Formats: sequence, C-alpha cells, structure tokens
Amino acid sequence: MNLPKRFLIAQVGKTHGLYGDLKLHLHTDFPEQFKAGYTFESTSGLLEVNRVNLARGIISFKGYDGVDYARKLTNTKIYASLEETRERCELKEDEHFWFEIEACSIVEEGVVLGKISEMQRLADVDYLFVETDEKLIQDGFAKTFLIPYIDRYILKKEIESKRIITKDAKEILEAS
Repeated sequence: MNLPKRFLIAQVGKTHGLYGDLKLHLHTDFPEQFKAGYTFESTSGLLEVNRVNLARGIISFKGYDGVDYARKLTNTKIYASLEETRERCELKEDEHFWFEIEACSIVEEGVVLGKISEMQRLADVDYLFVETDEKLIQDGFAKTFLIPYIDRYILKKEIESKRIITKDAKEILEAS
C-alpha cells in the first residue's frame, strides 16, 4: 500500500482567548493553504479549519470550541501531502517546491557534483544539502556539502530532468 508522502507544514501552539483559538506556528512558505473548510492530517487525527487569522497567527478547528477542548490540540503537528500542496499553493514564475528540488543532481560544467538530499533553511537563507557523487568522494572530496540556494550559485533549474546547473559550487565542495 503506497501512502502519499506527507510533510510537516505547521504546529499548533497554546490556546489564545476563550473561544478555542490556538497559536499557529508555520513551517511552510505558503500560509495561504490555511483556509476555513480545509482539512489536514495531524498527530491528533483529521482537523478541519474553522477560522484562521494569519496576520495574528491564530487558528481554530471545528469540534474544538472553547479553551478546554482546544487545549487538547496544543503541540499537534499538521501535515500536507504533495498533491494537497500543489493544489492549494500558487507559485510565481521560476519558483519551485522544495520537494521538487530534492533529489535533483547538481551539475557544473557537465560534471555531476552530487545529488540534493534535502533543503535546509538557516537564518533567512535556503541551502541545498548535497551528497557528493561517489567518484568525487573517491578523489578525496567531502561526502556532503551545502550550496546557498541563491542566483550567485544557481544558473538553471531543470526540474523535469532533475538537474540543477550551478556555478562555483565546485569551489564550495573543494573548501568543504
């Protein structure tokens, strides 16, 4: 049985007020996917959004009216599938979801430097966490390295062919 891949998009915080509102801690760049009526899988089962105020970071769920009921959801993790994310989130031109970029090969001057195993956000910068190609590891290079996901290093994204064309990434690998 192949279950759809799910990933963390938010975590519920403490109650806020007397009517079942909760603090919402986002782990996504797409807060617009939280709308009244949308249902999400969570560590507390299926949750349907009752109301949300993204400006204040407040959310409430159907069936959890009142502070005593809502308190049961504190620390609940909220998940979305790849399909739900594609359906609910709009990308601007030349933007891509992290899950589309992960598993792409890093290619520089025709040489495969490695494969992206995950994206990481450190401070306000996104990084590609790259597992170095086996041939380069045998030549004495580091097993992993980070590339800032900025125009200085990323020349072209070929998502369909799972390739990211870079410049100066090999210098980062050599210094790792």
